[in-house]
Amino acid sequence: MSSTPYRMPDPEPRNTATIGKAVKINGQIFTKEDLYVDGDVEGTIESQDNKVTIGPNGRVQAGIRAREVVILGQVQGNVEASDKVDIRKDAKLVGDITTSRISIEDGALFKGSIDIKKAEPKPAPGPAPAVAAPRPPEPMTVPASGAAAAKR
Repeated sequence: MSSTPYRMPDPEPRNTATIGKAVKINGQIFTKEDLYVDGDVEGTIESQDNKVTIGPNGRVQAGIRAREVVILGQVQGNVEASDKVDIRKDAKLVGDITTSRISIEDGALFKGSIDIKKAEPKPAPGPAPAVAAPRPPEPMTVPASGAAAAKR
């Protein structure tokens, strides 16, 4: 049993579309805002630059593509997240995952494969500072001793 207390997703100040528990959707969902699914969805869910959360009552039979995916309910389908996948306690995911980071809490059920992809590096804000090549060590001079020093 996890010692971490159950936590609901925090409401964020960003716009979030919600699919309530009494709603069933068959088809494709494309959104440019965060999405919270607590109902039934069959098809595909795509929110490339945003977060998709499957609530505790959510039952999804769909492929999901998003920046971040949080699962508290049931998902049957492949999940692709450019940033992170978070599978919470009591969640169920049957499908393959492709992501940069993943978290699976104790009590979650997962069946499938995980493919960890490196996060694509973000371009630096300015030119990178030039790095000087290391210099070879300078020759060591040893002070002359005894007779050699007297001849000088």
